[in-house]
Amino acid sequence: AEEFPDVIFSHGTGYKSNDTNLNNYFGRIYQARYLSGIAAGMKTESNLIGYVAAMGKDNSEVTGGIDAFAMGVYSVNHDAKVYVKVTNSWFDPEGETAAAEALLAEGCDVIAQHCDTPNPQTAAEKAGKWGVGYNSDMSKDAPKATLTSTIWHWGVYYTEAVRQVIEGTWTPTNYYGGMKEGLVDVAPLSDLCADGTQEKIDEAKAKMMNGSFNVFDGVIETNEGTTVGTEGGTLSDADITGNLNWYFKTVVVK
Repeated sequence: AEEFPDVIFSHGTGYKSNDTNLNNYFGRIYQARYLSGIAAGMKTESNLIGYVAAMGKDNSEVTGGIDAFAMGVYSVNHDAKVYVKVTNSWFDPEGETAAAEALLAEGCDVIAQHCDTPNPQTAAEKAGKWGVGYNSDMSKDAPKATLTSTIWHWGVYYTEAVRQVIEGTWTPTNYYGGMKEGLVDVAPLSDLCADGTQEKIDEAKAKMMNGSFNVFDGVIETNEGTTVGTEGGTLSDADITGNLNWYFKTVVVK
């Protein structure tokens, strides 16, 4: 950006920016993860749900996603646990497969993920179990397993950014959109989902859209016996993106 000051640079999922020609953009993907947790919580029969995570508790993006997912599960199923296995890599096909297989061996019958390949979904399908994909609709990769997927609609941001560039109104402002803006969502539910799943997801989504529910609302119990948040309050974007280094009470790290 410094070398080419006449070019506008936008970094997806980044953290660097300047006051001239570089910004970053990301979104409230945790909102969609909460909804996908509802699908997993209603489907599980063993009450053990696996989660293949790219990074550990020091990464707020991944941890916040796990927490939101687990809270979505808990909203419909108080008995389910979310088992987390970390690969320490955003892209590790072999590691993601191994992590999913280990979680399946623990008795997990739904496999969720925050990693870049569909391998956790295909591992679930091979085992005759179910899964929740990420990034795109992974039912194309594992049609006999995938309940839904947590997905991005990056075009929502791109369209607005390009419009601003054309009109000459673009500024190096960092962008953080969510469900309301249409940036994040869940893929259409498959026929594998439990009866009533669509209604429960629609109910939660409507509350997100009208602002009456923000996922990280109120006092939240962690798996270490402590609490975060305040009654009647909600965690700030800064805390969600940078300080979520705790796990929800139903999360177990394997």
